Amino acid sequence: MLKRLKMICSLLVFAVVGVLIGNSAYGFDSDLVGLLTKSLDVTQEQAQGGSGAIFKEASKNMSAADFATVTDALPEITSLMKAAPAVDTGAMGGLTSTLGKAGGSVSSLAGLTSAFSKLGMGSEMVQQFMPLVLEYAQSKGGESVANLLKSALL
Repeated sequence: MLKRLKMICSLLVFAVVGVLIGNSAYGFDSDLVGLLTKSLDVTQEQAQGGSGAIFKEASKNMSAADFATVTDALPEITSLMKAAPAVDTGAMGGLTSTLGKAGGSVSSLAGLTSAFSKLGMGSEMVQQFMPLVLEYAQSKGGESVANLLKSALL
């Protein structure tokens, strides 16, 4: 019985390690994360969370069909979005509803600034991430995918 329990525990450990390695190999070690870490001198965690925050903000400003088009072209963004820190724009809600469409940009910027801050990066990093994320989207998904993201973010 004890021998069988040890074998089951060993298999569970291997399964967990396999899942963790699989997430790293297929989710987070994307070309985008590599591009961001090399170009901007950020950590892998900052690249994952920052790009995930950008995609999360974009998803809020897109139709479900448009976002499906983006995720079909860039399937790794689902994993990256999970790495984005949770943000609370709280008081921004009333201001953005008063400002209308322009308020969405204010709210998006506030949310991204908050997420980047939680990752140990300043607000200026949002502007450094954006062109690289859009360039990556265009290289992998074409101009139409890049334009969907651009219109959702800017």
